[in-house]
Amino acid sequence: MLIPLAEATAEVCGGKAGGLGALLRAGFPVPDGVVVPPDGLDVDELGRWLASAGDPPVAVRSSASNEDTALTSAAGQHDSFLAVQGVTAVVDAVRACRSSLWSPRATAYRKGSAVPSMSVIVQHHVDADISGVLFTGPTTVIEASWGLGPTVVEGRTTPDHYEITAGSVTSTIPDKPTSLHRDGSGLITRAVPAMRRRTPTLTDATAVRLANLGHCVASLLGAPQDIEWAIAGDALWLLQTRPITAELPRSADPHPAPLTGTPGSHGTATGPARIVRGPADFPHVIPGDILVCPHTDPAWTPLLTIAAGVITETGGLLSHAAIVAREHGIPAVLAVPHATTKIRNDTPTTLHGTTGTIHLQPKPEQRV
Repeated sequence: MLIPLAEATAEVCGGKAGGLGALLRAGFPVPDGVVVPPDGLDVDELGRWLASAGDPPVAVRSSASNEDTALTSAAGQHDSFLAVQGVTAVVDAVRACRSSLWSPRATAYRKGSAVPSMSVIVQHHVDADISGVLFTGPTTVIEASWGLGPTVVEGRTTPDHYEITAGSVTSTIPDKPTSLHRDGSGLITRAVPAMRRRTPTLTDATAVRLANLGHCVASLLGAPQDIEWAIAGDALWLLQTRPITAELPRSADPHPAPLTGTPGSHGTATGPARIVRGPADFPHVIPGDILVCPHTDPAWTPLLTIAAGVITETGGLLSHAAIVAREHGIPAVLAVPHATTKIRNDTPTTLHGTTGTIHLQPKPEQRV
């Protein structure tokens, strides 16, 4: 039996659905939907709900019992799907969400703990013009980019970065070359027009509005929150909220370094650099390596159980990979331009995840 999203609780429907249900009941702007509980899937009932809604494109999203809790975020560890349309495709996506409980990345993330139960959210898809993530706190941190949210949460671009304290906004606006959009019942990556690549995605007024909304959510739920959001036209939507599981790095480094980036996860690590451009490079990683990647993908979670640290060329402080690195206690430095070409395999590398700095030593003999 389907559960209306507005009636979802974390105890029955998992943390993600429970958080959204609480927001809907409090009147926050959340796209409506239903929850498929762990113990069944009535295809006919799901088809009737889709038909009653006009068969819209939907987001099919995991909501496992170990997801979006105060101790574990499981950020990006289970599959979710955007722009799904038609009952057959939706049913396939629901089943794929459930199957992702046994993926290598989800298994590695659990570290041997029990397999959780999996509810699945089927929710109206938002065709976002701008999307991102915010972390509430005395200083609210917002990261944003053009188009749909995976560009930000998967670290595939370096997003605009905003910090809001007592209504005052500071921002960093990098180059944003690509954006993700719905194209029919699929997704397409588009080149951002040159004049918009360094244009701020948010005005200061919108950044303050998002920060204020985030504080209202945190007040309702009783803890600082990690919130995914989207703007479509003039409408602002909240797509997910969960407790913040690890503190953001904030310190500045008084010492110059040959390479610098965004502090992503606290700590310092030293080890040989290992360039990882995709799954074909996974077998070359050994315990203690420093991963150097164009970006990180949730599928790379097993590497975070053996790596000493992570360096990426793109990505933001609030991306899934950065969140998981902080939960695992692995130092990370993000958005280091051309890191995979400036750092060579086996180069002894020290990264300071709290300060965003990287120091290199002369490369030793090639290991065998």
